[in-house]
Amino acid sequence: MVLAPLWDQGDAVTRSVAGFLLLMSVSAWVVILWKAWLLARVRRDLPRGVAAFWAARDLPSAQQQLGAFDREAVLAPLVDAALQTAPSGTLESAGHLDSQLTRRLRDALHDVLQRLQFGHVLLASIGSTAPFIGLFGTVWGIYHALLGISNAGAATIDKVAGPVGEALIMTALGLVVAIPAVLAYNVFNKRVGICEADLEGFAHDLREMLLDRSRG
Repeated sequence: MVLAPLWDQGDAVTRSVAGFLLLMSVSAWVVILWKAWLLARVRRDLPRGVAAFWAARDLPSAQQQLGAFDREAVLAPLVDAALQTAPSGTLESAGHLDSQLTRRLRDALHDVLQRLQFGHVLLASIGSTAPFIGLFGTVWGIYHALLGISNAGAATIDKVAGPVGEALIMTALGLVVAIPAVLAYNVFNKRVGICEADLEGFAHDLREMLLDRSRG
């Protein structure tokens, strides 16, 4: 195994860096797989849930039909927020209905988007720091290897190339950890942006419907 000599010859710092990179890789892939599954469900349910909601005869049946499609609860919070009543005697109840609806829908939309964006900070952090952590492992590994060669009293090319080459593997490991995290972060950001546009459109249409009903 390529990593076995690096692990055997490395000191506590080298092994700690390698273990930390492994932990980052596992964390990134857990988030990547979970987010891919979550956003696939949301993107599949959003158009069906919106269509089922607007196809209903009234609001109670619309909420009931929505529950059959909205498996990740991204539409239901918007409907619940729009239909709730402001407590009497509060500043919220003193405002116009359109202002109340805008405020409640905006807050509900922010909460939903925060759930959809969960894990993005971790992916961005791993993608930006893993190469430098791997580079640190490489620098430390080379330093450790050169110390060993110096203590052995021989600095021929065959004795230098092996330890230094093994230390350079740490840089490659950092890139192996970082690249999937960066790619996944960009893909998920795009998918969340598409979902956000659909949710904003639904919130806008829901607000207009409720305002029209109040005027009628």
